[in-house]
Amino acid sequence: MSLRRLGFLSAALLTAATLTACSAEPVEADDPKPSATGTTAPSGAPGGAPDKGGLSLAEAIRKIPIAEEQRTGYERDSFKHWVDEDDDGCPTRQEVLLAEAVTAPEQGARCALSGGSWTSYYDEAEVTDAKKLDIDHMVPLAEAWDSGARDWTPERREAYANDLGSERSLVAVTAKTNRSKADKDPAAWMPPAQSATCTYLVDWTATKLRWELNADETEQAALLELAEPCANSIVEYEPAS
Repeated sequence: MSLRRLGFLSAALLTAATLTACSAEPVEADDPKPSATGTTAPSGAPGGAPDKGGLSLAEAIRKIPIAEEQRTGYERDSFKHWVDEDDDGCPTRQEVLLAEAVTAPEQGARCALSGGSWTSYYDEAEVTDAKKLDIDHMVPLAEAWDSGARDWTPERREAYANDLGSERSLVAVTAKTNRSKADKDPAAWMPPAQSATCTYLVDWTATKLRWELNADETEQAALLELAEPCANSIVEYEPAS
């Protein structure tokens, strides 16, 4: 069983206590081809010791390195995803669905899931059919490539695409919102639910810092502007190994 699944309940309770604003489909919309307060995992700066108490959202945004984005050479297959990392019969997609279920689904042979219920925080939708959910990479694979993952090894890209070490790197959301997001950054797309704004900005920023990904100037400016109502939001993250 993954660390994500074991730690999700306590993390969810913490998030619920601190938030004031706030797939089962075979194809994800973070591939461009198909057509408050919030916390994440333990805090820290890339390559450095954790920052005690985390960072304000604005401070965390400013810690993301600024660089030009480059899409050249991107292929979705460069990120091997939905693997069964712990050999328990459940690939990453099912691990996320199991971890984020409000009502636990029944688990059948080869980790087939039936029943259960979920809340898609992007649009506050209640979902009782896992087939109507996508598993969204918080920072889409194409955006990750643009922001530095193009220089990673295949092994690191696989680790990124299946990151169960942070509860907010992968999220179960309605297919409609995930397809609307596609590979856009917050300068071009934000969740439709107003309650999701600060949580989404925290999750996005923490993921970029966790994986030492860059942001371009347009993205940083948008993040800072969008974060203005989120003065009490705290970003905590643990750099990926």
